[in-house]
Amino acid sequence: MRLLAFETSTEACSVALYVDGAVLERFEVAPRRHTELALPWAQALLAEAGVARSQLDAIAVGRGPGAFTGVRLAIALAQGVALGLDLPVLPVSTLAVLAMQAGGERRIAAIDARMGEVYLGTFACEGDGLVALAQETVVRPDVAVIPAGDGWHGAGTGFAAAEGALQLRLHGRLAAVDAQALPHAADVARLAAPAFARGEGMAAERIEPAYLRDNVALTLVQQQAQRGRA
Repeated sequence: MRLLAFETSTEACSVALYVDGAVLERFEVAPRRHTELALPWAQALLAEAGVARSQLDAIAVGRGPGAFTGVRLAIALAQGVALGLDLPVLPVSTLAVLAMQAGGERRIAAIDARMGEVYLGTFACEGDGLVALAQETVVRPDVAVIPAGDGWHGAGTGFAAAEGALQLRLHGRLAAVDAQALPHAADVARLAAPAFARGEGMAAERIEPAYLRDNVALTLVQQQAQRGRA
């Protein structure tokens, strides 16, 4: 199985190539450089592995949530490459991708959503992958609700947002937290591989971004007003 994966939903840009269980990845925290880096990295990884584009089986992509422009770019990259090569696409939740770094059996992924909110997802380990325990949401960290129980492992910039409000909210229920963690395309590929084996690939034109916010195109005035209230 050969999958090419993209993840550009946050300030980190990454591309990965999955070849029969082995993963090569390029990763860099590179705000505003995703567009110039992603495709050259993909070409470099294919060359490094000696894999021709015609040998790829599918394209995997972190579908969000995350920064609006980053999520939109990831979807556009996946669709463009997949349409050009006539390949299926495997969209993967960016929160699930982030949760792969958390460790433990019960995991929380949180991404700073700005405007006083975080993108939040809760997951449990299932085999080599994860299963969502609740619907992903965008919420103020001081009122976030997660399933009952302790021993949660957290990952993501949402734990540092709003002066660590989410960590304070979940105090005593967290076993460990990495508030600097960012999603990696390597984990997009690892989550996509079993989905591909199950026949879950989609036509490129059918994939959709996961923004979570109802209005992702707030005007500058609206954004400033919301920041003032946060």
